Amino acid sequence: MVDRRTMLAAALALPVAGRAAAAQPAPRPGTAPLTPWPPREHFRLWPGKPPGAPANLPAYAPSMNGRPDMRELWLRGVADPVVGIFRPAKPNGTAVLSIPGGGYGFVSIENEGIDVARALNPAGITVFVLAYRLPGEGWDGAQDVPLQDAQRAMRLIRADAARYGIDPARLGACGFSAGGHLAGSLTIAHDERVYAPVDAADRQSARPAFTGLVYPVTTIAAMDRGGAGRPDGPMQVYRRYDIPARVTAQAPPVFLAHSVDDPVCPVDQSLAMLAACRRAKVPVEAHLFERGGHGWGALHAPMDSPQRVWTDLFTRWIGERK
Repeated sequence: MVDRRTMLAAALALPVAGRAAAAQPAPRPGTAPLTPWPPREHFRLWPGKPPGAPANLPAYAPSMNGRPDMRELWLRGVADPVVGIFRPAKPNGTAVLSIPGGGYGFVSIENEGIDVARALNPAGITVFVLAYRLPGEGWDGAQDVPLQDAQRAMRLIRADAARYGIDPARLGACGFSAGGHLAGSLTIAHDERVYAPVDAADRQSARPAFTGLVYPVTTIAAMDRGGAGRPDGPMQVYRRYDIPARVTAQAPPVFLAHSVDDPVCPVDQSLAMLAACRRAKVPVEAHLFERGGHGWGALHAPMDSPQRVWTDLFTRWIGERK
């Protein structure tokens, strides 16, 4: 299995340390047919090439990975980022931008995106799944590339809220692992200018109304096992994207879910965010599961496992945000 922790540290270290997530071990491809992506209803984030586009764009490389009995779609080489739209049968006006993880070295689009829509749609929630660009694939300003896509996605969704049948004031975000780091970055840096405005949609706010963080990375430096966080590494980048250190009273409410035995992203990452929200008096709810490891997404956990109920807990918590 690809080490998400190593990939994440390498990806964000790239501008200073010269490392790239693309150089990390490739995921093991499966023989199962590719899960369709994007869905029929989707939209592109950028009208032309995305910000910081290199002369040679990365080659799109979807693949099926994981256990033989549970293959899932991963994306690499996302050069034209899109948002997939998954509408519920009975929408209630609430929407979530789902941000998959993958150590910033791939996008776990099925387990932490498509499956999230399957879990949340029955509750009336419209789900938008973000297939974002990866920082280690040759983009200029690499450390800001994922946040560029996340901000732009939030703004475009709000700009077309009426068409999607959602309330723009009830648009939140939910991220997983490295996607949790991106959702956290969106939470504390939604108004930072990381790209030049493209059109009228960029006048919209990118602030989530609420944020779900599921086994999230919150402090990149603490996840770095390769030494990029030493004084010769990108400490400025790490400080900028140290989510707990930047939580203020203006942050939206936060929901946390994590396994105590997570071997990839230690539960301390969520505990640090919990403490930061409490210090800033930001509404926060946390659910810690004794066992479960990492990467259980929305539907991968066994039916009888405690962490399988996190989506129900999340939807109930969202309902209290009114």
